[in-house]
Amino acid sequence: MSESELPPPGTVRRRTTARVLPVRPDGKVLLLHGWDPLKPQTPYWFTIGGGVEAGETVGEAASRELREEVGIVLPADALGTPVATNTIEFEWGGCRIIQHQTFFAVAVERVDVTFANQEELELQTISKHGWWYGDDLEATGQAAHVTIPGLLREAADAITLRRAS
Repeated sequence: MSESELPPPGTVRRRTTARVLPVRPDGKVLLLHGWDPLKPQTPYWFTIGGGVEAGETVGEAASRELREEVGIVLPADALGTPVATNTIEFEWGGCRIIQHQTFFAVAVERVDVTFANQEELELQTISKHGWWYGDDLEATGQAAHVTIPGLLREAADAITLRRAS
C-alpha cells in the first residue's frame, strides 16, 4: 500500500517516520497546516515528514520528504544528527497509527515553499504552511500532537548551538 492510500477503517498501522524541522534565523520553525481526511473541520499544525521506505535510511527519508512536501532540497548528509525521537499514537483516516518518529533540525535562511511534489492525499489534506515559535503554537492549542511545541523549542535551541560553534 502506498502512503497516498488510506487503509481500511479500524486498521492499526505501525510506521517509522523521518521528520524535519526547518528553523529560520529568528528561531521560527516551518510547519504544515492540515487535517484528518475524515475530520476536515478540525485542522491542526504538524511537522514535515513521512514514512521511511524500504532500503532508505532515516536521513534519506527525511531529505526526500523535505523535498516532496515543501520543495526544500537538502542532501541527507547535510541534516546532521537527529535532535529528538519519540513514539506517538493517534487516529487518522479512521485508523489507529503507532508512529516512531526521528526529528532533524535544519537551519534555513530564505525558503520558497512549494507543494508541487506532494502526493494526491497530501494535496487534499494540507492547506498551507506557517512559521511558528513553540510557545506561540502551544498557546493556540492547534498542534497535531502535544509534543510538537516542545520539539520546536528543541529544534531552535539545536540550531542556535550549531550556529554558535
